[in-house]
Amino acid sequence: MGTDPASGLDGASVLVTGGAGFVGSHLAAALTDRCEVTVLDDCSTGDPARVPEGAELVRGDVRDPTELGPAMRGVDVIFHQAALADRRTSTRSPVEGHRRTASGTVKVLDAARREDARVVTATGAAVYGPPDTLPVRESDRKTPVSPHGIDKLAADQYTRQFADRYGMETVALRYFEVYGPDWTDDRGDPSGADGVVGAFLDRARSGRVLPVEGDGTRTRDFVHVSDVVRANLLAATTDATGRAYNVGTGTGVPVREVAERVVDLVDSDSEVVHVEPRENAVTHRRAALGRARSRLGYEPTYDLEEGLATLVDRAAVPS
Repeated sequence: MGTDPASGLDGASVLVTGGAGFVGSHLAAALTDRCEVTVLDDCSTGDPARVPEGAELVRGDVRDPTELGPAMRGVDVIFHQAALADRRTSTRSPVEGHRRTASGTVKVLDAARREDARVVTATGAAVYGPPDTLPVRESDRKTPVSPHGIDKLAADQYTRQFADRYGMETVALRYFEVYGPDWTDDRGDPSGADGVVGAFLDRARSGRVLPVEGDGTRTRDFVHVSDVVRANLLAATTDATGRAYNVGTGTGVPVREVAERVVDLVDSDSEVVHVEPRENAVTHRRAALGRARSRLGYEPTYDLEEGLATLVDRAAVPS
């Protein structure tokens, strides 16, 4: 897998929705040297400082045609990362969650159809709900247990339906547990992180307890943001469109083990404590990668130990 997955995008006009967010900013940074990159983000949760030099930031909402239309004009590829990231908000306000994630995706797809542009949509492992077997394959039964998971499944299905119905080039990428260093324009402090790993890191650095739900044996497939970016670039150039692909490592790691590794990594005195699990929490998640390997050429490059090192080792942050 030594080939450059972005080589087929040289000179392309690219739109990254949600490009001031965690994954979106990494994507924009990977493309600015070779593409004309526009970031569309309302910055309600994204940070403008994450948008790399060389990318144009347009502050706007994908649901607003007066803001989406101009940003979309003439683009070749859309990396659709914009969604409601906070699962608790989607539970408290399912209408808002649906509008931001499901409705927003339909509007992006419909605008892309008029531009004849390819769309790579970020969905997630939440589409599956509790798995019947492990690892989870893309064709497995989908029974999401939260409004967030339902919205992600709707976005996933709409993405594939636009390929079937309208002949568009679309790909849905089902991210598992993404983590990694935050990205800032000046390549500043790389120690920021996203998701549960980021929360653990913040708590360990400040000496607070690290809460782990249940007995600590719950497992997740932790995938480094650099591998997620690579999957997006491969999806933007593949001939195998109209499909959904898992993006993970194929390895399930107990969450308590991750918490303990983070504590050791930063030499913290923080204690790992057990708390009551959330209602309907999925016990185990692990991605089957056969389809992504055979159709996209995707192969994860970071194991957890190497990936966690990028959170504190500036030299390990991918450029």
